[in-house]
Amino acid sequence: MNNPPTTSPQRLMSLDALRGFDMFWILGADSLFYALHEMKANPVTSFLAYELDHAEWAGFHAYDLIFPLFVFMMGVSTVFSLTRILAQEGRAAAVNRVLRRGLLLIVIGLIYSGGFTNPWPDMRLMGVLNRIGLVYTFGGLLFIFLRPRALAGVAIGILVGYWALLALVPFPDVRPMPGGLDVISKEAGFTNVDQLNFASTNFIRHFYIQGVNLTDYIDQKYLPGRKYDGTYDPEGILSTLPAIVTGLLGIFAGLFLRQPGFSDRQKVLRLLAAGAACAALGWLWALDFPVIKKIWSSSFVLVAGGYSLMLLGTFYWIVDVKQWRAWCQPFVWIGMNPLTLYLTSNFLGGLGFEKLARRLTGGPVKIFFDTHVAPGFGELVISLTAVGLFLWYARFLYQRKIFLRL
Repeated sequence: MNNPPTTSPQRLMSLDALRGFDMFWILGADSLFYALHEMKANPVTSFLAYELDHAEWAGFHAYDLIFPLFVFMMGVSTVFSLTRILAQEGRAAAVNRVLRRGLLLIVIGLIYSGGFTNPWPDMRLMGVLNRIGLVYTFGGLLFIFLRPRALAGVAIGILVGYWALLALVPFPDVRPMPGGLDVISKEAGFTNVDQLNFASTNFIRHFYIQGVNLTDYIDQKYLPGRKYDGTYDPEGILSTLPAIVTGLLGIFAGLFLRQPGFSDRQKVLRLLAAGAACAALGWLWALDFPVIKKIWSSSFVLVAGGYSLMLLGTFYWIVDVKQWRAWCQPFVWIGMNPLTLYLTSNFLGGLGFEKLARRLTGGPVKIFFDTHVAPGFGELVISLTAVGLFLWYARFLYQRKIFLRL
């Protein structure tokens, strides 16, 4: 078991600000740049629109960092919250908290994905919150029972083991015409597993094509219910294993930030250096194991983890060391209440706050701005309204100290 100091350090505002910065894009701030691009496309808006969209398969866009960054920060927070519980209440209480919170996140994830809106099997069992719940559970338990060196061994073992599984284990080529169509996805017209040939006797391995790899095959064959991408799920069974390592990278960062033997400047420089090394190793590994978010490849874990470490180091230097905080207050409002805002956006339906914004500034209001200001300006007004709504809501909750804690 870890033997942390019993003193409770001051809350890291940088972590709240970074979490809020991450959620800022999830809640719809990306629509601002899409609207600007549609209104007047230029090289800058084209670049931003490209980066604020997920890579369809292999590759890495800025928007692909949103989810792993949140998982990484959850790992950082795990160190601070569980260290306090371990010191004050003991291991049993810490285990109880991890199991209870993980289960609640999974249940909320099922509700978020539609719950019992549709009859079985049109129900999604895996999803973003479900994955967060699973990663928190396993990462939290590993933190409680293992020392840092053993945690590092587990992380390396999972990443190498995941690569070995996908590179070495043969699986049936379930495409209707083996070796013909390269992709099995909704975009390619595959909407359910009944379109696949599970009786195939053509076995393949070391494939990383969309829908044609061991990770997706396991989802196609063994994951019940509705899959997000038709025949497989990007938050599926096997890819949850490397996602645990993303959480462990956050735990390593949290453990390092708690170390008393380093100055703030040393902590920042080491976070930045570790992040750069991690990302470089990930891109090097990508020569054999591509960076693919939808199967959470080992190279993706390292690339996303490296960027997350560098972002944490940057925010830590600006917010906690230099105490430059006025600019990040809106992010702190969001970062203190991420789950509440995320669920509210879902319960509003569709695109959440953007859908509500359209009810306020769409229709004739949008037409007025498009006609009298500039074509496409109405869409920009809708996006600005949506951002204003969720910022107001986050500030309202923050000022009244309304925080959803599991």
